[in-house]
This record gives sequence, C-alpha cells and structure tokens, in this order.
Amino acid sequence: MSNLPASPTALVIDDEPQIRRLLRVTLEANGYRVFDAATGQDGVAQAAQRRPDVVLLDLGLPDLEGVELLKRLREWSKVPVIILSVRDREDDKVAALDAGADDYVTKPFNSAELLARLRAALRHVQPQGADAIFRTGDLEVDLSARIVRKRKQEVKLTPIEYSLLRLLVTHAGKVLTHRQLLTEVWGPKAVEQTHYLRVHFAHLREKLEDKPGDAELIRTEPGIGYRLVEAER
Repeated sequence: MSNLPASPTALVIDDEPQIRRLLRVTLEANGYRVFDAATGQDGVAQAAQRRPDVVLLDLGLPDLEGVELLKRLREWSKVPVIILSVRDREDDKVAALDAGADDYVTKPFNSAELLARLRAALRHVQPQGADAIFRTGDLEVDLSARIVRKRKQEVKLTPIEYSLLRLLVTHAGKVLTHRQLLTEVWGPKAVEQTHYLRVHFAHLREKLEDKPGDAELIRTEPGIGYRLVEAER
C-alpha cells in the first residue's frame, strides 16, 4: 500500500512557459495539484504560502540563481526539491545536491522517469524512526537492530559498509554526493578521498546485489555520488 499523499501538491519554479505547461499537464494527469512560478522571488513566496509536498526547480531563473533559491528554502523547509535543468555539468549537479536538492534531472527529461523520481522523493518526506525497517526487493535493513538481510538471510557488513548503507537507506532515491558520504562516515578531512567510496561500495555490491556489475540497487552517479534505487511497488 502506498504511503504517498492522496493528492500531492507540486510547485514548479521555471521561467519557460512551455516547460510549466508540460509539467502541469503531466503532473495533473497523474493526480498532482500544481502551482507554478516564473521567477525565483515568486517561487519562494509560493513555497511559503502553498507549503507544497514537492518542488521542481530550474537553475536558470531570471532574477535569482536556482542554487541560491534552494539555500534560502533550506533555511526553513525540508520539502523535497528536484532540480530540472539544461545544465548537465558535474559541478552544477554537485553544487545543487550539496545545497540540499533531493535529485537532479537534466532537460529534456523523460516523463515516466521524472514521475518515478517524484514518487521516490515523496516516499521519504517523513524521516524513518529509529525502529524503522526498510525493505526494497529482497533487501531488508533493520535500522534499530543494525541487521541487514537478503532473502531473509543475514548479511554480515563491516561497520563502514553498514554506515554507508544506512545513509543510502535513510535517503533512498536521493543522490548523496561524494562529499556528503565522506564527511558523514570519515569526517571532513576525508572529503578528497573518493577512492574510499569506490572500494567500500564495490564490497557492498558484492554482498547485496545479485549481479554487482548491473548496479540495480546501488547506482553510481558518475563524478557526483551514489543513489539507492528502490524496487517498484
């Protein structure tokens, strides 16, 4: 049974009228209530007034850089924010994710993929409690007991492997940047040591994935970070 809001509210902040129309048609056809804004200032005001369930944000706004708007939003709101932008450089994606974006989709986008990203973001609006049990496909993670099972068989992880998996699970569907992962697990002095992540994620995939090379569960976002992909419900 889905735990998504019955009629989630989406706020689209984009200066292109064609994109706003396309998103309105697509989202309303899938049960969303949609509001939109063409400028950053109006977007901030509507976010405060409407209190949307999710925000779709363009980076190239006429009056305010999208990353700056995102930083302002994060001062008072944890609403999921998905960036929609023509910018596809790694540093733009990393800057947006580090500023608090939940996901980053490059224009032109596939509507089915965007809707799946929205569902993933909305499923995790409410943080899981300390006793939560996370399940996706054959994987089960008991966050209170710190036990990981695959097909009901316990999987032995090292403390570092578990710490990385816990971060992915508590932010399932969201890209976590190299910097975020390294800072959380090894501390701020390790932010340049991306080889740590390659080694430990390779071990995690060997233990958790049926075909580690396919990255069906733990997906690499090249030059950016990692994402835990949930099985469709």
